[in-house]
Amino acid sequence: MSEDPKSASEMVPVLSANHALFLDFDGTLAPIQDDPDTVALPDFGRDCLSSIAQFLDGALVLISGRGIHDLSSRTPLELWRAGGHGMDVCAPGERPAPNTQHAPASLTASVQGIVNTMEGVRLEHKGKVLAVHYRHNAHAGPALAEHLKLLADATEDYGFQHGKMVIELKPVGTDKGTALRSLMLQSPFAGREPIMIGDDTTDEDAMSAAADLGGFGIKVGKGETSARHRFADTAAVWNWLKGIVNEHA
Repeated sequence: MSEDPKSASEMVPVLSANHALFLDFDGTLAPIQDDPDTVALPDFGRDCLSSIAQFLDGALVLISGRGIHDLSSRTPLELWRAGGHGMDVCAPGERPAPNTQHAPASLTASVQGIVNTMEGVRLEHKGKVLAVHYRHNAHAGPALAEHLKLLADATEDYGFQHGKMVIELKPVGTDKGTALRSLMLQSPFAGREPIMIGDDTTDEDAMSAAADLGGFGIKVGKGETSARHRFADTAAVWNWLKGIVNEHA
């Protein structure tokens, strides 16, 4: 992995009509907030993304760790959306099905028990994914990670993933890389060159998958990454996206 910051937004290759664009949400299209419920696209964001999707003949996906219902409530329904790290996918115009899937009850109870012992830590239920946020108590991170890793290891077919101030327990094989590879097999993505843009460790699987399929990743912000390019922040992402819209208006 590289932490080379040389790839600023102006050095990122121009988006062509043969690309497929995969965009993370939190930290990529919207700055991370202390309260995740307040995160939203900028006012111009919906029209901008819809214009780029039209340019790409629909090959644009919003891919997020948020549950598909949450993601769909914050983004245009006319776009592809992949929630829960790609576990649930909605095609343009499709509304999410009612959520009937849950993490194992014993695992949920154990995680909740740990969360209850720590101030500033909360559990979010995202279908089969359990997300433990500790942004309001950063010092809890190491102990929380240790406890949750043990729970994941003791639960059949469940894995552990650490992101920015969040730890997730989720079914094995649920990651953005798997989702990207699956989408790239179908229309309108097949035969295109994938670009994955994200800011967190949870995006690295998709960046690696994009590279394996002849495309590349773009890291947002600082930190180690396998991505070939880097944007400084969400503002730089939007400057690039708006430039694409202006170029093809």
